[in-house]
Amino acid sequence: MRDNRAYVWGRDEVSRRPEYEWIERWIPPRARVIDLGCGDGTLLRRLKDGRQIEERGIELSPSGVEACRAKGLRVTLGAIDAPLADVPDDAFDYAVCNVTLQMVMRPEVLLREMRRVAPRQIVSFPNFAYVVNRLELLLRGRMPRRLLYGYRWYDTGHIHQLSIADFEETVRDLGLAVQDARYFGPAGPLARLAPNLWAHEALLLLRRAGG
Repeated sequence: MRDNRAYVWGRDEVSRRPEYEWIERWIPPRARVIDLGCGDGTLLRRLKDGRQIEERGIELSPSGVEACRAKGLRVTLGAIDAPLADVPDDAFDYAVCNVTLQMVMRPEVLLREMRRVAPRQIVSFPNFAYVVNRLELLLRGRMPRRLLYGYRWYDTGHIHQLSIADFEETVRDLGLAVQDARYFGPAGPLARLAPNLWAHEALLLLRRAGG
């Protein structure tokens, strides 16, 4: 059953990436995990240490790949929004894409590939429909800085601004179902009750529909 409890951010917790805790909870020990857009490997390393996973990562940035390999992780260089020709069907138990979906050119291709290579998928992204973003766009007529994580509109890597409602509609169309979700924001109960309005980041555990 879907449980949409919200996580309330405190000032000291912002830098600790609260989604990491839930991702680690959702993934059982010794699972096979592929992290798509794995950055510098911080999450993969945590999962390897805490859950003894069998890991694989794919990262577009050469410096990110180098940082991952320095952490002892099995990571290759490549795009994640294209067919993953070297990854067989069901090669992994979980496919993870953490705060990267909004940065790729073809997010629908990425989600289809996640569905193909693993029966369960974990995805997080910033919610463009968060109330503060709506007000900033309405009242100031400016792209919200919270949405852009402090960047300006022209130098951000966020090229697809999506809402939680957008994402849920898309995954249904792609044959995926939401198994569990966590919504992050300063207004905990409101984020739980109306996440599309009150959550500024969403973390969802998906599965193949009908599975």
